[in-house]
Amino acid sequence: MKKPRILLASIFHETHSFVAGATSFDEFAIKRGGDILKKKGDSSTICGFLEVADAEGWEVIPVSDFVAMPSATIDHAVFEQFCAELEAGLKTALANGGLDGIWLSLHGAMVTAQSVDPEGDLLALIRAVPGAEKLPVFAVFDLHANFTAKMAQHASGLVGYRENPHIDSRDSAMLAARLLARSLKEGVAPRIFSRNAPVIWAPPGTGTADRPMRDLAALARRIEAENPDVWSVSVVGGYAFSDVPDAGVAFCVVTTGPEGDAQKALDELERLAIELREMGQPEEWDLDEALSEIKGKSGGPYAVVEPSDNIGGGAPGDDTAVLRGFLRHGFSNAAVVIADQDAVAALADARPGERRRLSIGGKGSPLGAGPLGAGPLDAEVEFVSRSNGAFTLEDRNSHMVASRGIHIEMGPSAVVRIEGVTVLLTSLKTPPNDLGQLRSQGIVPENLFAIGVKAAVAHRRVYDPITAGSYTVKTPGPCTSALTTLPYRRLRQPVFPISA
Repeated sequence: MKKPRILLASIFHETHSFVAGATSFDEFAIKRGGDILKKKGDSSTICGFLEVADAEGWEVIPVSDFVAMPSATIDHAVFEQFCAELEAGLKTALANGGLDGIWLSLHGAMVTAQSVDPEGDLLALIRAVPGAEKLPVFAVFDLHANFTAKMAQHASGLVGYRENPHIDSRDSAMLAARLLARSLKEGVAPRIFSRNAPVIWAPPGTGTADRPMRDLAALARRIEAENPDVWSVSVVGGYAFSDVPDAGVAFCVVTTGPEGDAQKALDELERLAIELREMGQPEEWDLDEALSEIKGKSGGPYAVVEPSDNIGGGAPGDDTAVLRGFLRHGFSNAAVVIADQDAVAALADARPGERRRLSIGGKGSPLGAGPLGAGPLDAEVEFVSRSNGAFTLEDRNSHMVASRGIHIEMGPSAVVRIEGVTVLLTSLKTPPNDLGQLRSQGIVPENLFAIGVKAAVAHRRVYDPITAGSYTVKTPGPCTSALTTLPYRRLRQPVFPISA
């Protein structure tokens, strides 16, 4: 019996429209052909797909896998290259043995210099290839996607992560693959119906352990349980920093049932999102007030969380506000991580214990300027150590594992001390979503009094169990939770809280 032949491809980028520059080929890790199959066992979304493919006995036709850290608008040439490779691979596979289906790993919040809906454009391109018009096309996507009608129109089944932190990215990929298997076995192709709610939340408002996302997820699971025609319901938290028409909260129903039932489910979900919209507005501390309160406490560690410089949201990860705050308040036994390739390079010949003058951070975004984050910090530092910055995730369900797997590269890295504060300098910005990041550099997080964390929600899985308290603070930066201060040009109107 002929094995079902499934084409596999992936493009993954969360695009921040308000940071300067462009994300070019240099920022992408690219795998092609058989190299993609080496992701088996690395806990990524592709790993999850490959597990199902093995169980189902599929012949996998791998094409291209383009992955980059969240960052600025993508050079359109990168997207064009991916599309050209996918189209060529698709045509070759159709001409040489045919295909039974297509499975993709996507993010869903990608923006290029020429497209506000690359994922929708990609799916439309697939449908335009002769022989692929009716193939089952299934994909997994990030909870922070900006879902579009074009994505729904040109796919058979799209499944979003259900958890934030994204501890279920691999599981969601497996669900999307199993739905593809169901489609092949039953000989039916579901349809997708979607809805964009008039609501947009900053990332700290999209944690799934909290309201309103918790309530929306509960409703989605009830809809799935009550209607056997519904294969999947995704609650999409959206990505507020992509300036595109469909940014924000959305819902996606994959079903073989009547459109009327799907629209009724979407009505319920949209009504609840509107009803709970105020709950998605995060509350944040004034930095100095938070540090003053922490200073009066004992024990620890205490997390000082800085969502405005959220590396996982596209910020440069080099703002110095929290570092300055620790120094201003005389903190000892504290630590922060700063992405600063130039600072690392300046320490290339330093010896342990040597003291040097160093410019640290504050270079990555003009949105990080201000009275607290005022650019680079010039300080005398004590050099502690250097490394190649490679480490393996301790948590195989880490938020960052979806696209990168368990082996992480921070690039050449150095550890320095400034008074009582330890600073880990990395060449590549790396989200603080695994304790292995600090431990790999000789820093024991459990023994610290305070830790600066450049994240919004993703850090909670690893930091909440070890911290005595957590303070989310307001600082200048491109991932600000004050969405009304951002210069949106293309966002649909009206959308809460941008407009009434």
